[in-house]
Amino acid sequence: MAPPPPPPAGWFLSLFLLLSLAAAAAASAAVAPEEEFTEELLLRPLPDRKALAHFHFRSSAPHSAAAGRHHHLFPKAISQLVQKFHISELELSFTQGRWNYEQWGGFDPMSTSNAKPPGVELWAVFDLPLTEIDATWKNLTHTLSGLFCASINFLESSTAFSAPRWGFKLNEGNLRYGALPREAVCTENLTPWLKLLPCRDKAGVASLLYRPSIYKGYYHSQKLKLRSSKSLGIILDQTLTVVLQPNTVSSKQLHSTDRQLQPSWSLSDLFNRKLSGKCLVSRSSRIFLEIDKGIVDKVNESEFDVSWDNEFFVLSTGPDRVIKELNNLKVQSSSFYEYDVNNYSEDMPLDVGITWKLPLIWSCTPSPYHTSRFLMGSGNERGSIALSFLSTNLQKQIFGSSNDCSIKAVVFQVVPWYVKVYYHSLEIFIDGNRKTIPEVVDQIHVTPSEDKLLPGTLEMLLKFPCSMQSATLTLDFDKGFLHIDEYPPDANQGFDIPSALVSFPEFSSARSYPDIGSSLGSPLLQNFQEGGIVKSYTEVLLVPLTTPDFSMPYNVITFTCTVLALYFGSLLNALRRRIGEEERELKKSAARRGLIPLLLAKLRGQKADPSQSGSPPESVRSKLLLKVIFVAVVAVVFHYLSNNN
Repeated sequence: MAPPPPPPAGWFLSLFLLLSLAAAAAASAAVAPEEEFTEELLLRPLPDRKALAHFHFRSSAPHSAAAGRHHHLFPKAISQLVQKFHISELELSFTQGRWNYEQWGGFDPMSTSNAKPPGVELWAVFDLPLTEIDATWKNLTHTLSGLFCASINFLESSTAFSAPRWGFKLNEGNLRYGALPREAVCTENLTPWLKLLPCRDKAGVASLLYRPSIYKGYYHSQKLKLRSSKSLGIILDQTLTVVLQPNTVSSKQLHSTDRQLQPSWSLSDLFNRKLSGKCLVSRSSRIFLEIDKGIVDKVNESEFDVSWDNEFFVLSTGPDRVIKELNNLKVQSSSFYEYDVNNYSEDMPLDVGITWKLPLIWSCTPSPYHTSRFLMGSGNERGSIALSFLSTNLQKQIFGSSNDCSIKAVVFQVVPWYVKVYYHSLEIFIDGNRKTIPEVVDQIHVTPSEDKLLPGTLEMLLKFPCSMQSATLTLDFDKGFLHIDEYPPDANQGFDIPSALVSFPEFSSARSYPDIGSSLGSPLLQNFQEGGIVKSYTEVLLVPLTTPDFSMPYNVITFTCTVLALYFGSLLNALRRRIGEEERELKKSAARRGLIPLLLAKLRGQKADPSQSGSPPESVRSKLLLKVIFVAVVAVVFHYLSNNN
């Protein structure tokens, strides 16, 4: 048997090139940064017998110049969004309810970064020339509207968005801001948001998102924040903040006392399920239970150790780690009990919770001033917008009892064009005394509204003395008139003015955790360490405008159509009818139908009149003529009256 022929020399060369390419691809994959995904959950008891749950998911991908790059963990829709619209920063929030700054805190990173105004809020920073930003913003709103099943496309109109300079966020004119206060939030918005997660809500921390529990809460806000740069790549933070009311009936109490205990709760009580493991593709999966500074201070006053099992409360599961937070005075302000989800599975699920032993009353750290906004005046012609500041005496804890210091506050407010604000009518009252504008206002920037083109924007930098207890700012406005096509379906309810933003640039909500370093890899605590300036949103204002009677056009249209139909119908009937042929047909039918009545009359012994079988032609002609004349007279009279009105 002859030996097989040797392979050709080109075959060895092809195999060598293939192996070289495979080795080069493996080496480049080992050097290039990989996509990462982390999931975390923060639980916190609140002073007003409620519980806070904050879900935090982070997806990151390296920078890539290719538009069609394949992603393993990072959502491809977001990557294409960044590349197509050249986005540097973007934040989109869907919120139902209003954050209670007095009860739930106003000085911590949670209230600073995750407390959002009701409805939809969208802002974006573009890496584009200033002349192309407005057109790109409009296309972006349509894309986000389809991606999240919401009415974000209503922000495409120039009357719905603004370009703040420094009142909202310091920028170079490439920032656009828009808000829809009346946008409803439901599961149609949550489902697309969950689809951006690698495991969706099938595994990991996101599996706790039980829809009835979320939407029956007092407050819930889902947010998407996006950052993009060549050095960091694309970082996507998805957060969901929920304030729930624990079930006080099923909560267990270890001691019966006269004072009311805080309700005890766990994951199964809040979300109707336990956590049975992490998302398999996540780099880290953690749960934190935070004990607020107010609780820590109360426990320290009683000379007890702030452990997971003390005289005031006990946790259902021992934590894997305890992280202590220190404030500026190097005093412990709060404690974080960390649970690593990697240690739990379906056979041993995690059901972390807290059970109270003794009654405890505490309060969260507020912002320097409680801000609120309301309307003054009556009628549908004019009114006033008032912004009030009420001191919380926080400055005394920071600056002491000195009265020489001052506190800065930045006010950012957008009003629709049909609320015509007179900015020169600004009046400022401090502790009941009227002040001149130069005494309080350090800097002001106003963008006047234009009818049906631009909304009005107000940015002010205020300086209040530390001894101030209350202040009020008022602005007068006139109410405009809208075209009938510009009224919404529920116009009688009123028109919403978006929430105003009040920030305090001298106060930072950053936190310090000396026990941990950068090796912990917790994006949630990393955001808390970075913090931000303390800020708060005011209420949404409901302004009633002059509303026309929408039933009157309907009545006019129906009456006009009825008259025209009667007139033209009768006129066409008169013009198209052939009277001579009708008379001949009537005579023929009368002759044919006359035999039967005659026979029946003879059988009955009666006389039949053959002339009764048909109508006389003269009567038909006269009735028809009268109808035409009557309709013509009615049409002329109606036309004359409508022209005179």
